[in-house]
Amino acid sequence: MSERDNNFDALRLVAATAVVFSHSFLIVDGSEAHEPLIWLTGRQCILGLCGVFVFFAISGFLVTASFERTASPLDYLAKRALRIFPGLFAALVVSAFAFGAVVTTLPLAEYYVRPEIYGYIVGNTLLNLTVHALPGTLFVDNPVGLEVNGSLWTLRYEFMMYLMVLALGMLRLLRLPILLLVLAIGLAALKWDVFDFLDSFGFLLAFFAIGMVLYKLRFTPVFDGRIALLALLGLGASIPLRQFIPLFPLFGGYLAIYLATNRRFPVLRVTRFGDLSYGLYIYGWPVQAMVIHAMGGKAAWWQLFLISLPLTLLAAWLSWHLVEKHFLRLKPGRARPLLLAVPERSAMATPWPLRFPSAAISRSSTAPLRR
Repeated sequence: MSERDNNFDALRLVAATAVVFSHSFLIVDGSEAHEPLIWLTGRQCILGLCGVFVFFAISGFLVTASFERTASPLDYLAKRALRIFPGLFAALVVSAFAFGAVVTTLPLAEYYVRPEIYGYIVGNTLLNLTVHALPGTLFVDNPVGLEVNGSLWTLRYEFMMYLMVLALGMLRLLRLPILLLVLAIGLAALKWDVFDFLDSFGFLLAFFAIGMVLYKLRFTPVFDGRIALLALLGLGASIPLRQFIPLFPLFGGYLAIYLATNRRFPVLRVTRFGDLSYGLYIYGWPVQAMVIHAMGGKAAWWQLFLISLPLTLLAAWLSWHLVEKHFLRLKPGRARPLLLAVPERSAMATPWPLRFPSAAISRSSTAPLRR
C-alpha cells in the first residue's frame, strides 16, 4: 500500500467535524450535557473528545513513520514545526485582529493597543495557553462566552508527543517493546490517579502510543477484519463497563488505524480541494463563536452547526491555500516513501482545558493533523 493509498485524510476530516459538532452544544448551552454521545455512553464521553482520540492515534502512527523516514532530527523537527505553527499563528492573528475587533465593546483605538491581544497571539503560538480571552469580548453570555478558541489546548500536548518521538528515536528506543511500555503507562494514567502528575499529557499518551505501536506492527497480520470486529464489540462493551475512555486507545485507536489502512476500502480523495482537517480544527471554535454572536446568542445547536460548518470549511480552505501549503513546501529534504503493508487475507494466519461535567469530559476538544 503506497503513501497516498489510505484514508488517513478522510478520518482526520471526520474527526475535525466531530469536534465542531460537539462544540455546537458547548457554545450554545455553556455545557455539553445534551450532546448525543454523552447520553449513549452514560456521561462518559462526547463525540468531539473521540475525535481528539482518533487524531492522536493517527498522529502516533504517522509521526513515528515521519521520524523513521527523515534524514536527521533537525529535519524532523522542522517538518513538525512547519505543520503546526504557521497555520496556528495565522489563526491567532485573525482571531485577535479581526474577530475580536468585531466583538469587543472597547473603542478600536484602545482595543488594538491592549497588551492582552499580543499576549494572546505570542503565548498561544508558543503553546503557552494561559490567555484565553481578548479585552472587551464576550461572544455569548454563558460559561464559555469569553473563550476565543477552546480547541487549542491539545496542540501543546501534540507537540510534546512529537518531542517524545524525537527523544526515543535519538536514543534508539523506537522499538516495539519500549512502545508497548509507553502504551502501558498511558493506559495506567487513564485509570489511576497516581499518574495525575502527568496532567493532560498522561491523559492523551495512550491514544498517541497505540498509533506508534500499530505502526511497528504494520507488517504483521494484526490488521484483520476479525480483530476489527472484536475491537468494535469491545468498544461497545466498554460502555456498560464504565470504561469507555480507558479502553478507547486499544479498541477505538485500533479501529481508526484499521479503517485508514485497509486496502479493501475505497480511498476517499477528500484533499482534492486541499488538506482542510487542521484548518477545520483551529478555526472551528472562533467561527462558531462569531456565528453565535451574530445571532445574538440565540440559536439551537443544530442551527449553529449547520451555519458554522461551511463557514469553517471556507476558513480552512483559505488557511490551506494562503498559508499552510506554502510553508509545507519548505520542508527539508525528501522523505523515503511510506509503505503501509496490510497483508492480504490469503497471506494471513488465522488470527485551559474547559471545565465540563466530568474530569474526562473536561479535556474535550480536538487535535489536529496532517503529518
